[in-house]
Amino acid sequence: MEPQHSTDLATFLAAVHHDGSGRYVRPVGDADPGHWRIGDEVRLRVRVGRDDPIASLYVRTCPDGEQAFQEMTEVAAGPACRWWEATLRLDVPTTNYRFLVKVPDGHRWLNGAGLQPGIPTDANDFRLLAGYDATDWLADRVFYQIFPDRFANGDPANDVPTDAWTYRGAPAVKRAWGEPPKRGRGALVEFFGGDLQGIEQHLDHLDRLGVNALYLTPIFDARSNHGYDIVDYDHVAAHLGGNEALAALRAATAARDIRLILDIAPNHIGVEHPWFQAARADAAAATAAYFIFRSHPDEYESWMGHDTLPKLDYRSTALRSAMYQGSDSVFRKWLRPPYSIDGWRLDVANMLARKGPDQMGVEVAREIRAAVKGEAPNAYLFGENTYDAIATLGGDQWDGVMNYTGFTAPVVQWLAGVEYWNPGKGRILDEGPIPTTAMVATLDAFRAAIPWIIARQQYNLVGSHDTTRIRTAVGGDPGRLRAALGLLLTYVGVPSIFYGDEVGLEGRGDILARRTMPWDASAWDTQLLEDVRTLTTARRTSPALREGGFQVLEVTDNTLAFLRDTDAEAAIVVANRGPDERAASPLPVSRGAIADGTAFE
Repeated sequence: MEPQHSTDLATFLAAVHHDGSGRYVRPVGDADPGHWRIGDEVRLRVRVGRDDPIASLYVRTCPDGEQAFQEMTEVAAGPACRWWEATLRLDVPTTNYRFLVKVPDGHRWLNGAGLQPGIPTDANDFRLLAGYDATDWLADRVFYQIFPDRFANGDPANDVPTDAWTYRGAPAVKRAWGEPPKRGRGALVEFFGGDLQGIEQHLDHLDRLGVNALYLTPIFDARSNHGYDIVDYDHVAAHLGGNEALAALRAATAARDIRLILDIAPNHIGVEHPWFQAARADAAAATAAYFIFRSHPDEYESWMGHDTLPKLDYRSTALRSAMYQGSDSVFRKWLRPPYSIDGWRLDVANMLARKGPDQMGVEVAREIRAAVKGEAPNAYLFGENTYDAIATLGGDQWDGVMNYTGFTAPVVQWLAGVEYWNPGKGRILDEGPIPTTAMVATLDAFRAAIPWIIARQQYNLVGSHDTTRIRTAVGGDPGRLRAALGLLLTYVGVPSIFYGDEVGLEGRGDILARRTMPWDASAWDTQLLEDVRTLTTARRTSPALREGGFQVLEVTDNTLAFLRDTDAEAAIVVANRGPDERAASPLPVSRGAIADGTAFE
């Protein structure tokens, strides 16, 4: 007997789903989903509602530029769904595909952005990468970001003394632990004494918190407390413990299975770096071609107009050799013993090797990738980009980026409101929280436009050394703070907690957010700490949260509910921003292939 179909076709179509996770893209034979190769065959699966009036389904690909269709076969039924399948051979490095869905009123296209009534562009096609090797260890990691000068003082003997040097016209100042940072002149040369020894001494805190990967902002010799004005890529700053302290920290983290990522600024260096000093002293110096002098020696390109940060010029092949191509280059050195770091975060990756008509960013990114992966194939390479980084996330450049636009901004804007600033001209927009539909649209757009394997490697965060603390952003509201951290630990990608967020640190703007970690537990928000531990435990023990698919189940004015699913487990996440609790009411779980009445733990 034919099923009786409701006239509400939209309800049926809400159950149609595919994403790049293992439940929907399966290997045939011995193919490896994290390391597809040309010639591999994959089984594509589409899940539809139990009674969906779907006449037929086709996979649409475009091999070698010509459209092709392959009919799918209905293969199985679940308690609340039916499955359609087709086998696809990967014959090109990047296989784009979408689905043609025939329904009673015509047809729809299904791509990464969902069901489309009209002809979609290829931009949101699903993508499989042949020849791309995923960083296998990322799936099980929860990151913790540390600003080294502010985390813990393990060796007071190496503290920077007051007046040790001058930077940007301000003398270095030694500050007492626990004092708030100051803004304005001199903010960048306040030193609180944090070092690598302090991090090593507090690895128990990371274990108890449930994090198992570290990202440190720059630790190389520099004059500022933030370290992006590097004056020596070959030496860890003495006030952070030197190279020996890094080797010791690496050994200690490795013993605990904690991965370690360092931060590098390849776009610019500090004005005191010997490369620049030699170039400024002699226009014919070997390193003069590393920089862009408009008028030698005093007029040169710099980062955002700051003359203390001269910009590097990647038209120079010698610079490329020194930074990443040469056997003793900067990128390669720290990937080797005794440091053996697990990868790099690249500062202002969106600006790297780009200036006016010389747009070499793609070329240089690909070369950096080749060098890093040649040295350490399983290294994690991710860039800083506060805007749209989609063009760099096709598998040939970065493994991921700091997902400010695809995750941080929509989540914070949903919970706290919107601010936009025009550099040097002040704030141009200040308004309240965005609708839930706007947050979901942004999350979907930035996830849909990149391969699923890359989406799983996006570095997600709700705050960093460059942003207002999340507790401050949400006005101290404990519910919204838990919602932010809950979304962070349950969304697709690699979650990262900024040091101190787990105990309730506050601070508006980047400078005040970089306050010292309080080690007196009486100052901690212990309930928040327990909440974070619960979330990290869930993340690390749930197959669905680590590697499952993603499907939105419900969007209301103040609530988002979504499904993360694998064959072994399904997890439903409900995020509510208040001001009231979500009323007890049914969730439309059947669109996620979950039978009504199913009991969840």
